[in-house]
Amino acid sequence: MALPLEGVRVLDLSQVWSGPLAGRILADMGAEVIYIMSRQRIPLTQVSPEVATILGWYPNNDPGEDPWNRSSVYNDFARNKLGITLELNTDEGIDVFKRLVKVSDVVLENFSPRVMPNFGLDHPDLKKINAGIIMCRMPGYGLSGPYREFVSFGTNLDPASGMASLMGYPGEEVHMSGNAYPDPVAGLHAAAAILTALYHRRRTGKGQGIDLSQAESATCVIGEAVLGYAVNGKIPRNRGNRHPEYAPQGCYPCKGEDKWVMIAVTTEAQWSAFCRAMDISDLADDPNYSTAGLRVKNQDELDKRISTWTLNYAHYEIMERLQKVGVPAGAVLNAAELSADPHLAERDFFWEIEHPRAGRHQYCGLPIRFSGTPPCPRRPAPLLGQHNRLVLSGILGLSDEEIDGLEQKGIIGSTPLM
Repeated sequence: MALPLEGVRVLDLSQVWSGPLAGRILADMGAEVIYIMSRQRIPLTQVSPEVATILGWYPNNDPGEDPWNRSSVYNDFARNKLGITLELNTDEGIDVFKRLVKVSDVVLENFSPRVMPNFGLDHPDLKKINAGIIMCRMPGYGLSGPYREFVSFGTNLDPASGMASLMGYPGEEVHMSGNAYPDPVAGLHAAAAILTALYHRRRTGKGQGIDLSQAESATCVIGEAVLGYAVNGKIPRNRGNRHPEYAPQGCYPCKGEDKWVMIAVTTEAQWSAFCRAMDISDLADDPNYSTAGLRVKNQDELDKRISTWTLNYAHYEIMERLQKVGVPAGAVLNAAELSADPHLAERDFFWEIEHPRAGRHQYCGLPIRFSGTPPCPRRPAPLLGQHNRLVLSGILGLSDEEIDGLEQKGIIGSTPLM
C-alpha cells in the first residue's frame, strides 16, 4: 500500500518557515522531498550560550559544536526529507540542479523574485529541461507589482497583510500576532497549490508556474474585514477577543497562574445553558442581559461577573462543564499543557522522533489521517549534506570520482562555508 504522494519528487530550495513547511507537508504525505541547502548561508561561527538561551532553538539551550544540525526550527521543518548541499553560484552546481530538475516533478522556493532568474533557473528556463515541471515561487509580495523587490519576513508581512490592524483591544495600539502567522498560512497555500498543479498535470500533461504572494495569503484569512469595508466603507476596529454580535464571548481568567478559558455564547439556548452551568440564576433573570443585543451593550459588566465565577475553577474544568451543556468553551493551553493533553495523546498527534544530533523530542504531527494508506513516515531531519551521495549517485548516477570532485571544489559538503 503506497503513501498518498509516493512517486512525486520535490526539489525544496526554500528557507525559514513558509516554504519548508509546504515541503514538509508533502514529505509527510510520502513525496520524496530533496531539501537543497547552500552552505554559504549557514554561519560557521559558534553560537554563544547567551544567544542560544534567547533563541531557545537548541536542546537544553546547548548549540553544541554543530548548531546547524541541532536547531529545532530546521529539525522540525526538514523531517522526512532527504538533505543535500549545493552551491548554485557555480556552473557545476547549476548543472547538478538542472539534472535533478530533469527527473523531478516540483521545484519549491521562497527567495526574492530576482534570485532564481539570476541563476538562470526561472520557470521558463526549467521548462526547457522538463516540460512538465511545476515551480512554486513564493516571494513576500509576489512576482509582480511595485512591492515586488521588498525584503520580507512573516513579521513585516503581518502588518502589510492587514492582519495586525485587527489585533489588540479597543482603545489600544494594534498588535502583531505572536508567531509570524503569514508564514504558516503561505505554507499551507503553497502545499495546496502544488497538489492542484499536480492534478492539473495529470489531466493535461502540462506543468505550471505558481506565483504565490505570502502577503496576499495572509490577507485572504481576513477577507471578512476587507469585504466589510468594501460593502459599508467602514474600517474594522480592533476589538480584542469580543464578537460584534454575540456575548458573552471572550477569554476569562481561571484558577491558577496565567490560566484562561475561552467562552462563546451565540444563541439563547446556549445563554440559558451557560447560566445554569454557572449556577447563577440572577444572571439569567437580569433584564440587562435578556437579549443578545443587551448582552453586547452591557458586556463590560457582564464580563466582570463572569470573571468572578471563572476564577474559582480550573480552565479544563470550565471547558468540560460548559461543553457538557452545549456551550462552546476551550481551555487556553500553553506548550507544556499541549504536550500533556490527553486528547492529543489519544490521537497520536505528537510524534516522537530521534535525531542523531538533537536527541529524542516531540514534534507536531500531520493533522490528517488517511484510511486507505499507511501511517505517515517519521524520519528525522537530515544532517547537513547527509544524502549528497545517495541523491547524486542513486538518482543522477554520478560516480564516486565525480562526487569527490564536487566535494573538493566546495560544490557540496557537510559543513558550513562561512
